[in-house]
Amino acid sequence: MASKRTAELIPLCHPLPLTHVDVRAEIRDEGVYLEAEASTNAQTGVEMEALTAAAVAALTVYDMCKAVEKGITITDLRLEEKTGGKSGEWRRQE
Repeated sequence: MASKRTAELIPLCHPLPLTHVDVRAEIRDEGVYLEAEASTNAQTGVEMEALTAAAVAALTVYDMCKAVEKGITITDLRLEEKTGGKSGEWRRQE
């Protein structure tokens, strides 16, 4: 839901017709790992939509867990991989 509202939340982002959005959560020893993926048929990147989805998912986890632990830290929100759009393909180096 958050990815569809990116243009309303982020200045200068324009609304995009998203064809796919997926947010995955995995519980690990160090916390909850979240990953978001978005795609469109339009000739533009959707990294802001994926990042917005991941950020709001992290805030949702915080909201659900704050009664048990107020000291939750949200860290490492970052783009891992991007394909399409003007800038083409990009992948974070290990």
